[in-house]
Amino acid sequence: MGKKKIISGVLATSIALAATLGGCSLVSSNTAADMNQVIAEVNVANAAALDSELKEFKDAVGTSKVIKRELIAYFLNVGSTYINQYGQTYEQVFNMLVNSLVENSVLTQYSTLYLLKDKAEKESKTSAQIIAEYNAFSSQTQKYEWLLGSENVGKDNVEYSDEVYLAKYSLYSSINSAIDSYEKRIIKEDGSSAGTDTRTAPSGVDTEREDYYPKTSDGKLDYNVYTGYKKYLLADSGVYQKDPVEGTTRVTRIRAYNDFISSLASSGFTLVNNNENLRDILSLQYIEDEYATQLEQQIISKYYDVYEKDQEELLTAGEGESAYAYIQAIYEDKLGLQTRTYGKDESAFSSALGNMNDSTFVLYAPDTQDTGKYGFVYNILLPFSATQSAQLKSLQSLYADSDLDGGYKPEYYIARNEILNQITTTDQRSAWFNGEKEYAFKADASAEFYGKNNGREYLFFENNLTDAERYEELDKYYGKYAYNGKVVKSKDDYILAPNTLNMDTMLDEFAAYVEYACGRPVTVNKVSDYGEAIKNDKTALYKKVSGKDKIDYSNFIYATGSVGFTNTDDAYNRENFLKKDGENSQASEQYKALSAVNELQYAYTTDTGVLSQYVGYSVDAGDTSYIKEFEHAAHEAINKGAGNFAVCAGDYGWHLIYVTYTFDNTGSAQYSPDWKTNVKVKGTFENIFYEWIKDNDLKDISSTRRTQIITALNLEGNTVTKYENTYKDLLELDK
Repeated sequence: MGKKKIISGVLATSIALAATLGGCSLVSSNTAADMNQVIAEVNVANAAALDSELKEFKDAVGTSKVIKRELIAYFLNVGSTYINQYGQTYEQVFNMLVNSLVENSVLTQYSTLYLLKDKAEKESKTSAQIIAEYNAFSSQTQKYEWLLGSENVGKDNVEYSDEVYLAKYSLYSSINSAIDSYEKRIIKEDGSSAGTDTRTAPSGVDTEREDYYPKTSDGKLDYNVYTGYKKYLLADSGVYQKDPVEGTTRVTRIRAYNDFISSLASSGFTLVNNNENLRDILSLQYIEDEYATQLEQQIISKYYDVYEKDQEELLTAGEGESAYAYIQAIYEDKLGLQTRTYGKDESAFSSALGNMNDSTFVLYAPDTQDTGKYGFVYNILLPFSATQSAQLKSLQSLYADSDLDGGYKPEYYIARNEILNQITTTDQRSAWFNGEKEYAFKADASAEFYGKNNGREYLFFENNLTDAERYEELDKYYGKYAYNGKVVKSKDDYILAPNTLNMDTMLDEFAAYVEYACGRPVTVNKVSDYGEAIKNDKTALYKKVSGKDKIDYSNFIYATGSVGFTNTDDAYNRENFLKKDGENSQASEQYKALSAVNELQYAYTTDTGVLSQYVGYSVDAGDTSYIKEFEHAAHEAINKGAGNFAVCAGDYGWHLIYVTYTFDNTGSAQYSPDWKTNVKVKGTFENIFYEWIKDNDLKDISSTRRTQIITALNLEGNTVTKYENTYKDLLELDK
């Protein structure tokens, strides 16, 4: 279960901002002594409303201090946004940030007390015994390490818990990231340049799993800071050395580290005590402070874990089907509201359709007066070239006729077909090789992927595709479609020779890859005499509707087809089209096909707007805002159901339209939930709906539970003491 992170102390701000702090007048105007002033003190043991079961542990918690440097670093991270974008005053923003830091300190202390109680219960010890063990440690970091489950803390044979290793990893990776920023600048200034081209990438690229840290064979942390100095060489950095800054040398890294330290020092942060060696970064007092902050975050997270587990059990409390009564009640409430709303207002349904996602559900579809279904489609656009577009504009001027349906004479569409036949395309992912961010990698010779038999070698997003332990799975992205062309890796970049496709060979690629991904046959039906009817008889362009000539847009459908899913029922598809796990941990055929088509969008479409959509463009059953050729072809495919596709002509080029999802148009509920069977099967409707409830009831702990604790403890009175005079200068920056 994921949890939102809360800024705790200075770590999340000062290290992340280390590359930009230097020279900031807000910081440099404060001396080191001023930066270290106490702006508030917190002690929840003094709160009258402290939970009775926690009061017997209150002697373990002393008074926490909030330091001015934390406030300034926090402001630099988020506060300036409130001033520059929302027009708030410095006084308003700094007061808000002070309150946030104070509340976070309260939450840390409360979580500490809760975990002490939990530890006493699990180990059958008295509060006095647990408090004595806790206070026996000489430093706050050792106390936190022990509370997080580490053994032999303070001894040579210490065994750290996963939570402590997560804290260390987060700290070390933050430091490396900050130094990386400096080193990239240095390398660039020394003559290296990177490409600036971009192409939208799937969400989640290079996103680490929340509970990940690199481990050695014996379970210890396999990661260290790389500064270039002794003890912190690249060879000693563990997993970091697999992906350092491109072009790094010991010289450039030392320069970057020195700049990093200088920036912190000039910004007023206390780095050392007792003339410590600045080259030994992990011995610095500053880093020790930041480590304590990361441990505090783990203390809070561990408390959340305990609390969430207790609360999650309440969601499915009971026996048998009654165990899901709470979930069913929420479902029925939303369904009832939508039935009343959409049944009377079809436009409200259309609006909801366009906003559908994993937390905004459409449970009911109205009985539309328009023929056909509602649905969602992907769109792979093969566009006219610049020269072809210019030709098309000339044809539009030549054959314009406002008295005809469509605004053009039949000759325009005949001529457009000739240009359509000349459209070619190539793999659009060159920016993932030589652009702003390099995502390409040469696949292992033993790996299985599409295109391998044709000499294609390069895939994308190596981290996500090859290291499932560390990185999140990419959503709706199959990941095995190799770059369609030849690739040569040179010293500075990649040399690409893409293969050229026309609409026919694009369809061949489409059908072959989708079949490869989902294991089901893909049928393609091309119109062999496409365009000939209009060419031979211009009146064939039209059909009579209420006595008037209307364009028959079926003339512009070049091909149709379908994926031969084992189960083609619309209701089954709605339930399973995002199903990632099921029996034998296999994703559904529908999800595999959808993921393959989405990947082909990333590879070929020039309609990049569709790449940021949930499952494509929503399409109403009646009139839409899309061009009529696209609208007609989309309707035709949607009416046949998910897994169907069509290719149509248009004024932008060829559209390959794939149906991802459809709704019945009979005025009915769209699902028949089986909570007991599917609620834990990832990607099913029941699972997504259940996860949404947890998001609202549990996962949003960083606001809901935090608010509950802060409200209960009542920060007025003896719990918190603020020293406004120490930060009054910041409140008066507007004056």
